[in-house]
Amino acid sequence: MAYELSLAGKQAVITGSNSGIGLGVARELAKAGANVILNSFTDREEDHALAAEIAAEHGVTARYIQADMSDAEACRSLITEAGQCDILINNAGRSIRRSIKFTVNRFHDYERTMQLNYFGALRLIMQLMPAMIERGGGHVINISSIGVLTNAPRFSAYVASKAALDAFTRCASSELAHEGIRFTTINM
Repeated sequence: MAYELSLAGKQAVITGSNSGIGLGVARELAKAGANVILNSFTDREEDHALAAEIAAEHGVTARYIQADMSDAEACRSLITEAGQCDILINNAGRSIRRSIKFTVNRFHDYERTMQLNYFGALRLIMQLMPAMIERGGGHVINISSIGVLTNAPRFSAYVASKAALDAFTRCASSELAHEGIRFTTINM
């Protein structure tokens, strides 16, 4: 007998979900019955059309909310507008491929990747945590990178930001397990 995951009645927020991994995840969660909130930093008709397409295809509620995860106020607005969130997929990210010796005058490369890849994800987690604790649980899934495990050259800014999120996730996972909040890191 095939195992089928049912997420009926659950709501998922997926950042960076207007293409690629994020869009694929949104489609699969909707297929399993979850209502989905798609997000990216753009606000195009196509982004809203993707949400409508997913809703029609899977019979769930699907909305698109534009918000730049590198902006603190946009993170707050996303969570406020989304409402309940049972599953958070932190997929939005920025990668920079540049040798360290060529970044000595480009400190902003490190600041930009940390702002989105670490602080953006952390803001969402921290904003959602009280409601998840109150409801008795939730699931946070962080899309990371195999570079964290392999120390990829020329990706120091990107890998450092993902490593910070991975370290936070390991700590939060052990601290919040008794609250029913689960954490998963996927090292793509």
